[in-house]
Amino acid sequence: MEPRGEKPGEADGVRVTPQLLKSRSGEFALESILLLKLRGLGLVDLGCLGECLGLEWLDLSGNALTQLGPLASLRQLAVLNVANNRLTGLEPLAACENLQSLNVAGNLLAGPGQLQCLAGLRGLECLRLRDPLARLSNPLCASPTYGAAVRELLPGLKAIDGERVSGRGSDFYQLCRDLDSSLRPSSGPGPRAREAQPWVEPGYWESWPTPSSAILEEACRQFQATLQECRDLDRQAGDSLAQAERVLGPAGTTSSFVF
Repeated sequence: MEPRGEKPGEADGVRVTPQLLKSRSGEFALESILLLKLRGLGLVDLGCLGECLGLEWLDLSGNALTQLGPLASLRQLAVLNVANNRLTGLEPLAACENLQSLNVAGNLLAGPGQLQCLAGLRGLECLRLRDPLARLSNPLCASPTYGAAVRELLPGLKAIDGERVSGRGSDFYQLCRDLDSSLRPSSGPGPRAREAQPWVEPGYWESWPTPSSAILEEACRQFQATLQECRDLDRQAGDSLAQAERVLGPAGTTSSFVF
């Protein structure tokens, strides 16, 4: 049984080495690595990772990291996932001038002030501090006003925790509104509320262009995995709705919800 609070490999002090990077990427030269997945390896030390100067996409989630020092040299880095680690600060990321998307859910960030180092990243558009599906969060998310504080600190963000900062709100929120309107019974003897309709034509998500790079290929793979999760949730929701209609609905009435 592992000591309480430790992650696999922590006792061994797993460290990023050139051999590890080459074996995980298939590249001979560290400067040639564009995409790197080092998820769940029990890493406690990023070692020579800062030598991957061409790195654009990096997944370090599910490790035991407490600091990100070597990442300060990764000026080309655009997408970074450090979810589910032990980070209390993000200061090295201030030098990652091309960073666009950052996932830090499941760490130890105590307050919005620890995000101040990201204020100079003009290209940063997406920031995730909590992930309800994965049950990951940060101490700062305990405040009901943390979202407003983050928006004030980082006004360039377009999405926080997967929801749009401006505009009509997230697509999921809009879907919930559409469903709520469909479920609400119509008043009087007039026609019933219009049923929810599909957003896109059948087969819209099935055909994909041939990925032109390893980054696009990984993005397509992750999107397909997420899409499958959505389909599974859709089936579960459909079963729950059908059961609720049988229990609560008047005899002889049915509803249909198509996604």
